[in-house]
Amino acid sequence: MDTRTGRIALEQIQGKAHRLAARLRYIAGHAPARIAIVVFGLATALFTTLLTLPISSANGRATALPDALFTAVSAVTVTGLTTVDTGDHWSMFGQAVILTAVQTGGLGVVTIALLLAMMVTRRLGISGRVFAQSSIGADGIGTVGRLLRVVVLTTLVIEGALMLILIPAFIVAEGSFGEGLWHGVFYSISAFANAGFSSHTGGIAQFAGNGWILTPLALGVFVGSFGFPVFLNLIRVKWTRRKWTLHTKLTLITTGVLFALGALAWCGTEWTNDQTIGNEPWYAKIGHALFASAMLRSGGFNIVDTEAMTPTTMLLSDALMFVGGGSGSTAGGIKVTTLAVLFLAIWAEAKGTEHTNALGRRIPNATLRLAISVVFLGATLVLAATALLTTVSEATLDRILFEAISAFATCGLSVGISSEVGAFGKYVLSALMLMGRVGPIALASALAVRQSRELYRLPDERPIIG
Repeated sequence: MDTRTGRIALEQIQGKAHRLAARLRYIAGHAPARIAIVVFGLATALFTTLLTLPISSANGRATALPDALFTAVSAVTVTGLTTVDTGDHWSMFGQAVILTAVQTGGLGVVTIALLLAMMVTRRLGISGRVFAQSSIGADGIGTVGRLLRVVVLTTLVIEGALMLILIPAFIVAEGSFGEGLWHGVFYSISAFANAGFSSHTGGIAQFAGNGWILTPLALGVFVGSFGFPVFLNLIRVKWTRRKWTLHTKLTLITTGVLFALGALAWCGTEWTNDQTIGNEPWYAKIGHALFASAMLRSGGFNIVDTEAMTPTTMLLSDALMFVGGGSGSTAGGIKVTTLAVLFLAIWAEAKGTEHTNALGRRIPNATLRLAISVVFLGATLVLAATALLTTVSEATLDRILFEAISAFATCGLSVGISSEVGAFGKYVLSALMLMGRVGPIALASALAVRQSRELYRLPDERPIIG
């Protein structure tokens, strides 16, 4: 009797396990974006637990849950916002946990989702292929495995190149081989991941005049914002410009234009500001502007006091942070191709042309609708978070808005709001960072998968616009 009961119980457990496995296979094959969200959630829980341990803090005491959770989310989403000083509060173990979380996030939610989907199903369904194509540039099931190798290899190669420059620079700056090695590794990963975490107390402002450190950091952030679809295309066509995809061209052109305009505007609005660069020589002002423009694209490092910037500069920064970097990159925001598509659509409407064209290609109307959806989602998330933060903070609206956009765009620049808003505000910003990192990807893949062919057409009628 006991043997039979045990056998029945075992069969019931096996049946539940088979049903769970079947469910996971279905989700992984048809909705990998959900897997990505789950993976990010589990990673956040793991790193939060590790950061609450006494061994993770410099004083040997457990870190409060709101601060540990906020830091874990900021690291996994490669944001860089902090409620405690990274170099001062966390021990070497805690900083290693943060760096591991940054590297995990740097490899990307898309990579993790596709890896898990392939492990569970051994193949990708149509939805998985659409997700891969819309997220990191896979153009067919045969390219997914190669694409994942490119993502990992590209990340490691670029980070390795940064280490070759930054490790000697930090060894000289610190006067210690051990400290120089650690800081070089830490900043190389943090820069390419567009994370903005600093292993020094007070950040990197102490290296404001050190070009051997600031230049590689800016280049790492700038290149990291291109996105893996661009890297994959450049590798595939061996840098032959005429074979570049429209996505690659729009990303590189828009990124270059925003970088140049951002540097000019930042320099112009801060040129006479004595609290930032007003007392610097002209060449130093230009260097500050170039570095700031690169960081506003989601980098998060700063060498001037962000709170001391003029209101005009803060507004400019809000716009650049909201746009972010390239699709499928370590940067956040609505992405530069989204902005490019919207401007091209406006230009087409101004000219009165029926279709939106760019660089010898026609952009489908579905892409335009998707761009509008992503912008609306981002604006809605920022508006909701800003409204919630105003209930727990007495800071001015421009500072709260700056912090909210920085969180959504996973930029990491801060005006000090994160540590002033209490536990509720930290949870709000944590949720905004997660949604800002995963939300646009999940929305884009979901809308792309659900596109269906209409067998009929309704009569046209235009409502009055404007």
